[in-house]
Amino acid sequence: MDLKVVFVIVCLSALAITSTDAGIPKCCISVRNSTPKYLWRKDFRWERQDSNGVCDIDALVVFMKGKKTPLCLSLAQERNLIMIKKTQKKRKN
Repeated sequence: MDLKVVFVIVCLSALAITSTDAGIPKCCISVRNSTPKYLWRKDFRWERQDSNGVCDIDALVVFMKGKKTPLCLSLAQERNLIMIKKTQKKRKN
């Protein structure tokens, strides 16, 4: 093969490898069944983790301001999180 063709193939391969999210996903392994009290004072957001994708269990992944590791809660706790968020909004106003 010509040197230019080999160079183009190598460049395209490197671009394909670096542009994909081929990393290991961060999944919750276990969940808490109760909402911790300190969430009332913290600013947080949450995402839903589904078991039909890469992860094995359904969970709510709670990201808190100032904390590096997320908190994993059961899906039944979503109502509590919504209530906490509403209460926090009322306190700010």
